Amino acid sequence: MNLNKLHNVEDFKQAAKRLLPRAIYDYMAGGSDDETALRNNLTAFDQYNLIPDVLVDVSNIDMSVNVLGVDMKLPFYLSPSGGSGLFHPDKEIAVAKAAAKAGIIYGLSTFSTQGIKAVGASSSGPKMFQSYIVKDREITRDHVAWSKEAGYDALCLTVDSSISGNRERDLRSGLSFPPRLKLSTLPDFALHPRWALGFLTSGKFEMANISHRMDALGGGMNTFELAHHLMDKTVTWKDAEWLAKEWGGPFAIKGIQSVGDAKKAFKMGATAIIVSNHGGRQLDSSSPAIHRIAPIRQAVGNDIEIIMDSGIRRGSHMIKALALGADAVSFSRPYIYGLAVGGEAGVTRIVDLLRAEVERGMGLMGVTSVKQLTSKHIEKVSQ
Repeated sequence: MNLNKLHNVEDFKQAAKRLLPRAIYDYMAGGSDDETALRNNLTAFDQYNLIPDVLVDVSNIDMSVNVLGVDMKLPFYLSPSGGSGLFHPDKEIAVAKAAAKAGIIYGLSTFSTQGIKAVGASSSGPKMFQSYIVKDREITRDHVAWSKEAGYDALCLTVDSSISGNRERDLRSGLSFPPRLKLSTLPDFALHPRWALGFLTSGKFEMANISHRMDALGGGMNTFELAHHLMDKTVTWKDAEWLAKEWGGPFAIKGIQSVGDAKKAFKMGATAIIVSNHGGRQLDSSSPAIHRIAPIRQAVGNDIEIIMDSGIRRGSHMIKALALGADAVSFSRPYIYGLAVGGEAGVTRIVDLLRAEVERGMGLMGVTSVKQLTSKHIEKVSQ
């Protein structure tokens, strides 16, 4: 496929939809329950207008930011996404290499199909590990130790997933981990030979960071069963404090939506808040992340970093988040579409397209650095 003929995230999404079996595409693209949060994440950006400054010299635009202890060339990074081996045989290492080339962070998921150490060794770019506090605390301790050994720059604790969201697309498709060939899926897999060949020749599919636990459970579980066996419903703020101390470096809490929780995250020592509703995959009808940036920034001030995640599809979306008070933004679905379509080259193409959209947008806004974007540049036009 000629990647140069794909000009935005939606083009890549449609290309991925054609290339992937329905069950695999739905796992990537779907949300929970009625997918209200998933839809609202996208449409919420339309409720904000940008207000540009004019007659400004915009011949030199600086898009760099510093977040999570990392100097990044761009105001966005690639957030964690589990199961990348479902989409392309080059898996997470392809994403890590593309991020390194762009000078941005790659966030590796607990549920990655290549391990912490392997991804750490694959590139010299900045990396963050995304952790859960699971029932077996030794697994979490291992992840912290492995991340330190592999030179990861930051740790992120995701806090909105002790219970799995009700992802009905996955229930209908019967998707399990690892995926199993069944009579019901055979026709769909056969109709997507490029994906099938890549998947079947890419080696054993496993959740590399928890493979020993998966082996003990026997494998073949869906997302709900996996969450039930691994996730700890008793996790509290004390556990988050424990993990922050275990790590001892830049530490983000992902899944914050309320002002009260943002204050608690700041009080317990987090260096960053990632405002997110898990891409609409957990609590349906949860507020779009873009709506929560301004009130959280007002509540916590400038002493903690705020990163906006969920719903990013355009450079203008990022500019709106930055104007509302975010220090940076992150996304996963856009680069997963790129991975599915073209491996590392597809991820690079997505990053380049969004880089160009941000740079163009900043120029049209009359700002030459990310820090110049403020509330004067944005207005909310509807509820």
